[in-house]
Amino acid sequence: MSLILGIESSCDETAAALVTSERRILAHKLAGQEAAHRPYGGVVPEIAARAHVEILPSLIEDVLAEANVGLADVDAIAATAGPGLIGGVLVGLVTAKGLAMAAGKPLIAVNHLEGHALSPMLSKPDLVFPYLLLLVSGGHCQLLLVEDVGRYRRIATTIDDAAGEAFDKSAKLLGLGFPGGPAVERAAETGDPKAVPLPRPLMGSDEPHFSFAGLKSAVLRARDSGRYQANDIAASFQQAVVDCLVDRTARALATADGATALVVAGGVAANQKVRAALTGLAAANGLPFIAPPLWLCTDNAAMIAWAGALRFERGLIDGLDAPARARWPLDPDAEKARGAGVKA
Repeated sequence: MSLILGIESSCDETAAALVTSERRILAHKLAGQEAAHRPYGGVVPEIAARAHVEILPSLIEDVLAEANVGLADVDAIAATAGPGLIGGVLVGLVTAKGLAMAAGKPLIAVNHLEGHALSPMLSKPDLVFPYLLLLVSGGHCQLLLVEDVGRYRRIATTIDDAAGEAFDKSAKLLGLGFPGGPAVERAAETGDPKAVPLPRPLMGSDEPHFSFAGLKSAVLRARDSGRYQANDIAASFQQAVVDCLVDRTARALATADGATALVVAGGVAANQKVRAALTGLAAANGLPFIAPPLWLCTDNAAMIAWAGALRFERGLIDGLDAPARARWPLDPDAEKARGAGVKA
């Protein structure tokens, strides 16, 4: 059994965790920054990076104390090395490098997306490769066939905005507050999902990819028209996103031969409407639907430690020169989507 210290700082969540290769989470601490970013309606990278510097050392001390272990008892130190806001990524990775050097421990530079991709295995021991993953978060919207640790075949990606970004921007347009995803979901509870005629970009298309920029623009036009209540726009927007996710995922399932399950991960996976729709899609295709517990869907250090544990067991160790990366695709050989920007 190996014991891994995980560190996460890719956006506005500062986190540390201790996880074993037997899926035991010995300790996990997370500090959010919602209050700091709320006045701006979104994450300010400089504020986020400074908060990571201030918070991370005490979180690491806290998880070690809670688990009643010292740094000498840890087998390796895993940290998010990208993708993400580069200032925050640097804080976590440099901290991990310093600890690894001081304690003489191996360093594991974890792709944040791999943390999400493997996180369902932390709570579902019977999940086996390969599985189809819908990775849907604030910065990413992809469909991947997860073949093994370090082996990912990208089937689809967003050609513009991620679904989570569309949630956040729509919440800001509607004055619903920050963070945007939960705010839209709350507003949608009292809204009519059929009240506002919003588009479903690429739905029904032979292309496998996603697009949400046009939907976000349609929310702006609906707001400015003065014809609709904010909760109705929120409900209609949420339903449009759900419809697009289900349509695109259904198309991917038709090409994902041998997939053992339909899995969802990432912050948007916490949305209950998304989960319910994907549960039905999986059942219609004779597959189990697997989603991590809600707290494992959003950014956290347990998933980074778990990914680190799996990589450590395979001897996938990194040097102290491992770079911090703002962008880091899981499938670097995937063909670029037509018309896609840098986010693809």
